[in-house]
Amino acid sequence: MYSNKENVNILTALLVAHGVRHAVVCPGSRNAPIVHNLNECPDIQCYPVTDERSAGFYALGMAQATLSAVAVCVTSGTALLNLAPAVAEAYYQHIPLVVISADRPQQWIDQLDGQTLPQSDALGRFVRKAVSLPEPHDEEERWYCQRMVQEALIVCDGPVHINVPISEPLFEFTESELPSVRRILKFYRGDSPELLTNTVFPSLLCAHRPMIVFGQMSSGGMVGDIKHLQRHAVVLYESLFCRNQSPVHFDEVLYAHGDNPALLPDCVIYIGGTLVSKRLKQFLRRASDATFIRVSSDGNLVDTFMHLDYLVEGEASELLGKLDDCCQRGSFLDEVSEKDVPIADTTRYVSLWNSLLQQAASHAENYEPAYSQMMAVRSLEHELQGMNRMTYKVHYANSSAVRLANIYAHHHVWCNRGVNGIEGSLSVAAGYSITVETDPITICVIGDLSFFYDQNALWNQNLNGNLRILLLNNGKGGIFNMLKGLEQSPARDHLVAASHDTSAEGSCRQNDVGYRKATDEDSLQQGIEWLLYSEGERPLLLEVLTDVNQDERVFRDYYRELK
Repeated sequence: MYSNKENVNILTALLVAHGVRHAVVCPGSRNAPIVHNLNECPDIQCYPVTDERSAGFYALGMAQATLSAVAVCVTSGTALLNLAPAVAEAYYQHIPLVVISADRPQQWIDQLDGQTLPQSDALGRFVRKAVSLPEPHDEEERWYCQRMVQEALIVCDGPVHINVPISEPLFEFTESELPSVRRILKFYRGDSPELLTNTVFPSLLCAHRPMIVFGQMSSGGMVGDIKHLQRHAVVLYESLFCRNQSPVHFDEVLYAHGDNPALLPDCVIYIGGTLVSKRLKQFLRRASDATFIRVSSDGNLVDTFMHLDYLVEGEASELLGKLDDCCQRGSFLDEVSEKDVPIADTTRYVSLWNSLLQQAASHAENYEPAYSQMMAVRSLEHELQGMNRMTYKVHYANSSAVRLANIYAHHHVWCNRGVNGIEGSLSVAAGYSITVETDPITICVIGDLSFFYDQNALWNQNLNGNLRILLLNNGKGGIFNMLKGLEQSPARDHLVAASHDTSAEGSCRQNDVGYRKATDEDSLQQGIEWLLYSEGERPLLLEVLTDVNQDERVFRDYYRELK
C-alpha cells in the first residue's frame, strides 16, 4: 500500500515513468511517506545511508555506474543543506541526480517550528531546475503537481531538486496503487531526425482528427505557406500569427458548436507563443485522450492544454517543412503504411471544421455592426485590405482591441501578448515606428485605458509622421462589461473598469500630434481615410468616441447571430 499523500504518489509514479530505478534514502519522519513509497515500488531499489553528506556522493557514484538518474531523498530542515557538496560536484560533472527533500507546509516556514527553513531554492544555481510541489486538492492542482515534477525530470542531465511539502498526519498508507500519469518525452535539438520521425510524426500522421495550432509568432518565426497542411489537418491561428492568409474564425465556431464532440481532435501540434482565445484553450483541455505535441525553439516545458505528451525543441519550419513535403507528395509519411493512415476519417474531420469555419467567415464578412468600436476596427481593416501590405504595419493593444483584430485582420498583428498587460502598447508601436522609414506607416489600435496609461509615449522628440493611432474610447475598460457576474458589483464601473470622461485632444495638442475625433459612422469613415492617407511630419490620432453599452450590444449580437 502507498501513502495517502497525493503529491508523494504523483512524484513516485513519475520517477518510475522517467526511468529512475535507484534511490538513496536518509532517515527522518517528514520524508517517511516518500521513503515508504520508494520502498513499496517494485521498480525502485532503495539504499539507506544515514549521513546526508555521504548519501549525496553515494548517489553520485551510482549515477556514474548506471549512466542514469539516481534519486537521493532527505527529510526537512538542514538535512537538505548537507547535500550541497555532492550536488555541486554533480552539477559540474553533468551527472543526473534527483534531489528529493521533504518539507513542512509553507505556512510554518520561519515560524520557529521544528526543522523548518526555506528549502525551495536552497541549492541555488547548482541544480538545473528546482520545484516545490503543491499538496493537490482538485484536478487542476494535480495537473500542476505533475507538471512541476515533469519540469524537473525532463531536464535531469544534471542535478535537479524536487521539494515536497507534506502536511500531518504523515503515516497513513491507504492507497493500493499509484496514480496514472502521463510522461512527457522531450526531443532535443541535437536528436537524430529518425528519432523524431519514428516517434512524434506517426502520432499526427496516423491521427483520425489531426489539428495544428499556431500561437503568436513574429515575422522572424515565419513557417512559410501552410495551405498544403490545411488539406490534411485542421489548422487554427489568430491574427498574432505571421501569415499571408485570411482570419480563421475558430472562436466563433467554438461559440456555436463547441459542445460537439466530433470537433475534438485526437492529436494536436501546438507551435508558437500565446493564444488570445480562452475558448480554444478550454476546448482543447477537454481533449484528454488526444496526443499533444509542443514545438518550441527554446525547449521550455509549456503545457497550455494540460495534456502534453511530446516536447520538441527546434524550429517550427524544420518540423512543418517535412510534413509539408509529405502533403505535397500526396502522402503523409513514407514510413507509415497506407493502411495505417485514416484518410477517410481525416478528410471528414477537416471537411467538418472547414465547413463551419467558412460559415463563420461569411458571418464575419456580412455582419454590419452599428456605430461602435467593432465598426471602427471593421472599417479600418476593410480599408487596409485595399492597400499594399508592404506599406503598413499594425499594432493592437490588449483586451478588446486584439479580440476585434482576430475577427477582421487579414495581416499579422503585433501585440504585447507575452504577459497580456495593457501597459506599453503605445510605446512599443511608437518605438517600432521610429526605427523604420516613413514607408511603411505604423498603425496602433488601442483602447482608452491603455492609451491614457501610456500617453507619455507621445512625449518623445523622435516621433515622425509614420505613426498613426486609432483610439477606441468608450469611457472605461469595456472588457469588464463582458465578464459574467461582474455586473452584480456596484464597484464595477467606477473602481474595476475605471470609468472616466477623458479625451485625448489635450494630450495630442501638447505633443504636436494631429487630432481628429469620430462620433458617428460618417465622421468615422472620413477619419480613417485621413488617418491612413494623410502625409506629414507628425503622428496622427483618430479618437473614436462610442457608448460602452452599445459596444457591448454590438459585440454580443455578433456572437448571438451565429446560433
